[in-house]
This record gives sequence, C-alpha cells and structure tokens, in this order.
Amino acid sequence: MSANLGTLIVTGGSRGIGAAVARLAAGQGYAVAVNYVADASAASSVVDEIEKNDGRAIGIQADVSSEPEVLQMFETAERKLGRVAALVNNAGITGGFSRLQNLEAKTFERVLAVNVTGAVLCAREAVRRMSNRNGGAGGAIVNISSRAAQLGGAGEWIHYAMTKGALDSLTIGLAREVAQEGIRVNAVAPGLVETDIHSAAGDPGRPERMAPGIPMGRAGKPEEIAEAVCWLLSPAAAYVTGTIVPVSGGR
Repeated sequence: MSANLGTLIVTGGSRGIGAAVARLAAGQGYAVAVNYVADASAASSVVDEIEKNDGRAIGIQADVSSEPEVLQMFETAERKLGRVAALVNNAGITGGFSRLQNLEAKTFERVLAVNVTGAVLCAREAVRRMSNRNGGAGGAIVNISSRAAQLGGAGEWIHYAMTKGALDSLTIGLAREVAQEGIRVNAVAPGLVETDIHSAAGDPGRPERMAPGIPMGRAGKPEEIAEAVCWLLSPAAAYVTGTIVPVSGGR
C-alpha cells in the first residue's frame, strides 16, 4: 500500500466510473469515501473490495443535490477517515433520452440539481477544507464532465449535455479562483463508456450501436477513465489546473 494521501470523496462512487476511481485511488493510498444515493449494496461491494486489498474505505449515503446531506457527507468522511485531500465530482444522471421539445421541466430540474448543484455544493465544501487561506493543506478536485458538452447531445440528451457544459465552466472558473490556495481543479470528459448509464437511460445497446462511429472503434472502459482521473489527482499533474481532458477514443 502506498503512503496515506488523505481522504478522497468520490460522489456516485458505487458503480461505473465512480467505482473504478474509488478502487484505483485506494490502491494508490487514498482513504476513500464511496458516496451513493440509493444502492447501499453496490457501495458495500466497492468498500469490501478496497478493504480486501488492504485499503481504507467507507460508504456514505447522500443525495448531492441536498445541501444538508452534502454537509453531513463531508463531516462523516473527515471524522471517520481523516483530512479531505481530494474530491471527484462523479455523481450524475442523464434524465433519459428526449428531444428538447418533449423534455419535461421536472426532469430537467432534477438533472440540473444532481449534475450541477451537487457538483457546486461538493466543490464548495472541498475548498472550505483544502484551501490554505482557511488553514487547509491543499488538494485536488476532478469533475467528471462528458464529451457531450461539446457534441451537444442532439436528439438524445441536450439537457444532460448542458449540465456537463456547466461543469466545464465550473472547472475553469474555480481552478483560477483557487490556483494560489493550494488547490488544483480539473475535469475528465469521457466519451462513450461501457457503464449502466445507458441502461438507466433506456438504451442498454447504445455502446455497441455507437462504437463504429468512434475513431478507435470501441467504447471505453470505466478503468480507462479512472486512470486519467487519478493522474489528475496525483503529483504527476502538479502544474495542471483548469484543464478538461477528453478520454474518448478520438470522438
């Protein structure tokens, strides 16, 4: 096991990209708070796997769109695991597939609440703890954006793409705001990845159907996204901030 790097909070850490990040980061020396909103069993599986490999992890239930729950999550992570040194804003929902003309307001409001409000609340709490202006020891934040922010999501999920565009703006703005406070803020923008986000949106066959349109000819794997995330968290990326890294097979 690597040296103790402090506590990493991974929102939406029970499955897919979040779970892959949690596992890889734990192996590199982070104590990991695996956040989940509903699937306690999935979160427990990730925690168990980390502990079997001599890592430290806990599961923390919290809806990131709820300020009181975010506050409680950070307090619990600090109390049980120690100083918060890193945050991965991974929690996100698509709201399903819909042309904009058919989008219901309540669907968009929920996507916005989770994907944008949640990321802002978590980033705020991380900065409050990490900033050397506040007596913190610095740290790193990685937001999980999407290539959809640039591609637009036409015919599928413009509403989702818009929220990822907001994450890109958050990444750039916050990085510049806290650049001299010991905090780096970056984003990874995955392309098509083999996770259950497609099934949740109602199209489990989407990765296979869309693979021919990707220059590399395949969907990515969660572990490939996690590698980029953990590099951005690491000292190897010490001079990288305000950057959005596409991990998309060329798409």
